[in-house]
Amino acid sequence: MTKNRGLIAGIPEKKRREPISNTSLLLRITICTFIGMYVLAMLVWGRGFLNPQQFLDLFNNNAFLIVIACGLTIVMMAGGIDISGGGITALVTMVCIVYLDDHGGSVPGSLCLALGIGIAFGLVQGILISYLDIQPFIVTLAGMFFAKGMITIVSAVPRTAAQETFLALKQFRFEIPGIGYYGKTGNFIPAKIELGVIVAIAIVLAIAVILKWTRFGRNLYAVGGNKQSALMLGINVKRTKFYSYLLAGLLSGIGGYVYLLHTGAGDAANATAAEIQAIASAIIGGTLLTGGVGSVIGTLFGVLILKTITSIVVTSGLREPYWQSITTGLMLCFFILLQSVVLALREKGGFKLQLPEWMKLKSKKSGTDITPGKDLT
Repeated sequence: MTKNRGLIAGIPEKKRREPISNTSLLLRITICTFIGMYVLAMLVWGRGFLNPQQFLDLFNNNAFLIVIACGLTIVMMAGGIDISGGGITALVTMVCIVYLDDHGGSVPGSLCLALGIGIAFGLVQGILISYLDIQPFIVTLAGMFFAKGMITIVSAVPRTAAQETFLALKQFRFEIPGIGYYGKTGNFIPAKIELGVIVAIAIVLAIAVILKWTRFGRNLYAVGGNKQSALMLGINVKRTKFYSYLLAGLLSGIGGYVYLLHTGAGDAANATAAEIQAIASAIIGGTLLTGGVGSVIGTLFGVLILKTITSIVVTSGLREPYWQSITTGLMLCFFILLQSVVLALREKGGFKLQLPEWMKLKSKKSGTDITPGKDLT
């Protein structure tokens, strides 16, 4: 053995490239799917899809869904489920409008009220699921029904916000310089995004940082991947799951306020089936229902894919609601099948799983690595 081992004819040996993780692989698939789908839509249908404002409207119209879907992603990564997001969103819109219009409330006060409602639901549901071991589907289903019922108690009729300060905030838009379209009269109209979009993007980035660079994020991957292995490493599984539901509740409250900023209306029918769309977006974005794999960046693109499909269906002339449901169902089945095939190939050795260093957890006693999403027993 010599000091220059690895040198062949004076040329240094290339550093071995580590395979990407399941999360990164599924994220890349999602991003490529969205780009390919939108480019195809621009080439085939043109017109509207070539308009920058229509692309930005994917964010304007679905900022609240992005926020709720981020909460669902966190819960699903820990191996749980939460279907109360839509109900909490609708309750927040109604309570905030009644507070602003009937009780002379302020915008900061209404925001605190929205956050408080979300935290309250997340706190109760998190305790029941994490510490009392009640099935998450049952608990969050009860939470959804409770929220829907409370809306009618707060106000039996739909409401529209009329408080001047709130309306000014609702109508505020950010203009993007240099990006826009020309109207029928030839005048240039700059593209605009709503305040809720800024909030949604900020939340996506913040959670992405939490999942990648904090102990809580690594614990989520570990608990969702293999609860028993996480326990062996000294991770507090119950507390990790509790925090995931608490954070999901908080994000549902924020999502409700973002929804209110977009529509300015309170109604029991608000955000109907939003939790189902959020789950579908998370799955399309690469989050596994079994836990241990997922990312909020993928969920963001999952929302965009879901809504781009809707736009394509409508542009094709299939305006009946059932066509949108059919295409959404087919796309969801496709991504579930794709995930199953990719993970099955990796289990059989078709792909080699190697998580990045930041995702690896080590036992303090033995120094053994635990790979989130992989059974080490």
